[in-house]
Amino acid sequence: MSLRSRRPSRDPDRTVPAPRGARTGRLRRSGRRAAALGLAAVATLGVAEPQPLEAQGLGDRLFPTLGNTGYDVTSYDVSLDYSGHNDRPLNATTEITAQATTELDRLNLDFARGTVRSVKVGGLPARYEQHGEDLVVVPPVHLSRGQQVKISVEHTSDPRGKTDGGWIRTTDGLAMANQADAAHRVFPCNDHPSDKAFFTFRITAPQELTAVANGLPLGAAGTRAARRTWTYRTAHPMATELAQVSIGKSSVLFKHGPHDLPIRDVVPTAHRAALAKWLAKTPAQVAWMERKVGPYPFEAYGVLIANARTGFELETQTLSLFEKDLFATEHLPAWYVESVMVHELSHQWFGDSVSPRRWSDVWLNEAHATWYEALYAQEKGGRRADLETRMHRAYEQSDGWRAEGGPPAAPKVPSPGQKISIFRPIVYDGGALVLYALRQKIGPAAFDRLEREWVAHHKDGVADSADFTALASKISGQDLTGFFQEWLYAAHTPPMPGHPAWRPAAAGDLGKPAQPGQPAKGGQPGKTGQPGKTGQPVKLAAKPTPPGKPT
Repeated sequence: MSLRSRRPSRDPDRTVPAPRGARTGRLRRSGRRAAALGLAAVATLGVAEPQPLEAQGLGDRLFPTLGNTGYDVTSYDVSLDYSGHNDRPLNATTEITAQATTELDRLNLDFARGTVRSVKVGGLPARYEQHGEDLVVVPPVHLSRGQQVKISVEHTSDPRGKTDGGWIRTTDGLAMANQADAAHRVFPCNDHPSDKAFFTFRITAPQELTAVANGLPLGAAGTRAARRTWTYRTAHPMATELAQVSIGKSSVLFKHGPHDLPIRDVVPTAHRAALAKWLAKTPAQVAWMERKVGPYPFEAYGVLIANARTGFELETQTLSLFEKDLFATEHLPAWYVESVMVHELSHQWFGDSVSPRRWSDVWLNEAHATWYEALYAQEKGGRRADLETRMHRAYEQSDGWRAEGGPPAAPKVPSPGQKISIFRPIVYDGGALVLYALRQKIGPAAFDRLEREWVAHHKDGVADSADFTALASKISGQDLTGFFQEWLYAAHTPPMPGHPAWRPAAAGDLGKPAQPGQPAKGGQPGKTGQPGKTGQPVKLAAKPTPPGKPT
């Protein structure tokens, strides 16, 4: 994710990171099959008062109520019926295929912002109740460990209401922005990045509109009367926060990148000509990233440009979301805009292909995206975007960022109602500073090898800070446990290898203007969570301040 500005945090002190190795999810289990069958009888016949169902949670330190244990999702099939009006609920059906990882007599899904009309498990009606943002389901029969289960939920998906993620209402339709915790505000799911799955989307909309989603089209769009159904499927597993569906008056433009990679751009038809020069840059940007870290990890890539005010750009898998105004603001230099494009592109490797095991590992996403954004900006912007200067300024500000938002791998918990606030400067430039310090310590050759092996070894999987520490230690031939403990978890920034003269800024100096391409020191009071013109959140956080913009 790229964000534009940020506000000072009011989060409480950080807590101890969650223990490593915990599985995601939540489900309750029974020790006796008879009890499970009794619950099934209650659900089916309605002859007795059901046992109370309750919301549960994975216990992720930053989002403790999300995620589910007891099963692994293998695939989602999401069908959406769009009326043509983005202020009305969509009729939807979500089919989930999962494998039970323990004995189950009930299971929880994450779901909010919609009405559930029916639930079936294995084709049979199931009892269900809504508890907060949990949909608690009692299967009609007991589920055994290792058993595959199909869950079908008929529901609505409501784009109205709170501006806390999920659907974005554009000027001509809808798009999605689910990071970090909002996919379950669109469809029922196991809404945590550690449970990745394959996706199929089937979107029915009026003939005059175009619907797109992650992955590639599955055959030609089917038509009936005045409506058309579009089907897309991913070739690689995907975290729910990376799901993307766009519906609107759009043009879909195809070209090829390196190795004949399909590149599919989706733009408002009315602005197609004005955006063409930016879209033409994507193939070379993909080639640039491949030279840095290896082959592009997915079946396709492209840019989705939405006519909406968001305040951010977002790395949805195979189709990165950008707001149109980024490309229409004349005072932003071309190298800056292109570096933002590379930021989201690099997330396809770091964050999408290799997803965080828990949200405290989000620095692995944003540090790497910021690192390659900065390298690209240096190549295109020269002295105006010098990497070492940017890292020096980040070092000066790092103690302030740690005090405000916690250390990189233990960010402070989100402010109430401001869940986007985990995306603070400490996980962007503060995280990139960790990579710079690592490169200084182990040398450029070992660092470059680490980057390539990281994305190759963990492709289509999940990983955490301990995994990164272990691989870096192996490749460098050094025990880097102490190095990463200080750089990722300490309250104060350690000395920078190779730069003994670098010093953190004094507390009273945090308000000085930042250099071009740097975040403003101490943070700029923003409008986090305030509605934009489309009724969506303007989520302002740790995006580098471009030249000519106030800090």
